Amino acid sequence: QVQLVESGGGLVQPGGSLRLSCAASGRDLSDEVIGWYRQAPGNPRDLVAIILSNGLTNYLDSVKGRFTISRDNDKNTVYLQMNSLKPEDTAVYYCYALSQLTPYWGQGTQVTVSS
Repeated sequence: QVQLVESGGGLVQPGGSLRLSCAASGRDLSDEVIGWYRQAPGNPRDLVAIILSNGLTNYLDSVKGRFTISRDNDKNTVYLQMNSLKPEDTAVYYCYALSQLTPYWGQGTQVTVSS
């Protein structure tokens, strides 16, 4: 069983930055796929960024060049650095891991971009 706990969300002005963290426990995820999704009210849950065990990454087009996903395998943690935030980035952000063909989700952290 894998537990994912997100932190780092909050309220930020347009153009600002936030860093989300997702700490995993219960299993070593260094060889697994891990990433971030987001969901705004009335919208489906979209993949924001994902990182493979070899370090390869993939991003939602609208966040390319602004968001960076990284992982610290020693801490079993994944990060999402979000820069140049826009109001349309407002959503609940969920940590995601795929371990032994089973998907796991965190509880979500709210990110609100507003002046």
